[in-house]
Amino acid sequence: MHEGFSVNIYVIILLLAVVIILVVVWLRNFIHRRVEELTAERLALALKVKEKAHRIQTQYDTDSIVYTHQGPKKKSKKYQKVTVLFADIQGFTRIVEQLNPEMLIDELDQFFLHFDEIVEKYGIEKIKTIGDAYMCAGGLPVKNSTNPVEVVLAALEMQQFMEEMRRIKMIEHKDYWELRIGIHTGPVISGMVGRKKISFDIWGDTVNIASRMESSGMAGEINISGTTWQLVKEFFVAEYRGKMPIKYKGETDMYFIKGIIQELSVDGEGKEPNELFRVRLQHIRFGDMEEAVLNRLENELSDELAYHNMKHTVDVVTQVEIIGRGEGVSEEEMLLLKTAALFHDTGFLISYDNHEDNSIDLAREVLPMYGYLDDQIEEIVELINVTRKDAHPRNHLEAILKDADLDYLGRSDFIPVSRSLYEEFQTFNGKMTLPEWNKKQISFITNHKYYTNTAKNLRQVRKEQQLSALKDFMKGRQ
Repeated sequence: MHEGFSVNIYVIILLLAVVIILVVVWLRNFIHRRVEELTAERLALALKVKEKAHRIQTQYDTDSIVYTHQGPKKKSKKYQKVTVLFADIQGFTRIVEQLNPEMLIDELDQFFLHFDEIVEKYGIEKIKTIGDAYMCAGGLPVKNSTNPVEVVLAALEMQQFMEEMRRIKMIEHKDYWELRIGIHTGPVISGMVGRKKISFDIWGDTVNIASRMESSGMAGEINISGTTWQLVKEFFVAEYRGKMPIKYKGETDMYFIKGIIQELSVDGEGKEPNELFRVRLQHIRFGDMEEAVLNRLENELSDELAYHNMKHTVDVVTQVEIIGRGEGVSEEEMLLLKTAALFHDTGFLISYDNHEDNSIDLAREVLPMYGYLDDQIEEIVELINVTRKDAHPRNHLEAILKDADLDYLGRSDFIPVSRSLYEEFQTFNGKMTLPEWNKKQISFITNHKYYTNTAKNLRQVRKEQQLSALKDFMKGRQ
């Protein structure tokens, strides 16, 4: 009997060992499958974020592609605001007579290669070089509103480079090159030309006027049209030159750019843009980004988002500006606030759940495309985090955004906005009766507080009136 009992113990132990092994194998396979599923989900989410970011930055115009027997090809496209720059070597013919061909080409290549680096730095499109002439344009293929300023900055760098080369040549008692630059802003048509050797080019009166600006200029100067001047005068100092007749167009004013406004330049020297210049340029760039983001929200958000829609984002962007001005924030702080407000609900483009995380991911993808620095992006991420339901502001900017996000609690349109939020809640968070919802609203408003003095002055009284009206309504229902 003792021997039979021992055998049974061994069998049981063996069976337990087999069961444990099977469980371990099953768990390992389950964990492996779950890791693969989570990895696939995260990858899909990351790809979706990148796709949305791409659509925001480029406006994603699929109609710009036409398919031919030679494959996909860009259609001709009209741009309403492009800044064209022509640069031409002054005294080129005289220098050609004194230099051998190899030295001539080497020196010309040196200049044009440096120009290429400058235009790439400012996101400007090089169009072509013709002999001693260089042509580029800002505002294409991706449309933007900052291109007049960026092209003038590029022109200043080109002339500074040429001045440095002139200084070196004079020390060496050699002939030097000088540059005439002409700039004009307006509409152009772009497209691909050629059959065997296909190249990108632009056409239109804007190109012709930019060329006239260059030919009417002077060596060492940047001659811009009155149209361009109106778009850049808040950043640069200029000297008025008078009017120039344009065939079929009447007359246009001309200006020589003399440098950057003292307040916006490093050490007030007018040569290099400082931080304030960069921030003000970013405010212009923000307008392009705002248009792109709101366009995506309007066209791609679910119709079931009755509250967290484009209108809500516009409301919050508007309110951070109102409250921010009341609180006396700086120009850069205002930029950060408006950017965080613009992005704080973009995550709904990805999914309803965890939308704040998705909003942050989208902001990290899109903002570098619009020139935001790493430390600015991190501040914007922290601002977006404060819009989470139970988050509390830790600093002044977070308080402003938190107040702006819940501004509706003290507005005259509180009732219709609240109904929209209730409708959305019913769709995504389960059913709730209207009395239950009103009770929830009373609890929320009772525990809510505005953090900034501006929001308190603007909304606190009305918010208390809303709360009183809700309580009276609930008493009447009992």
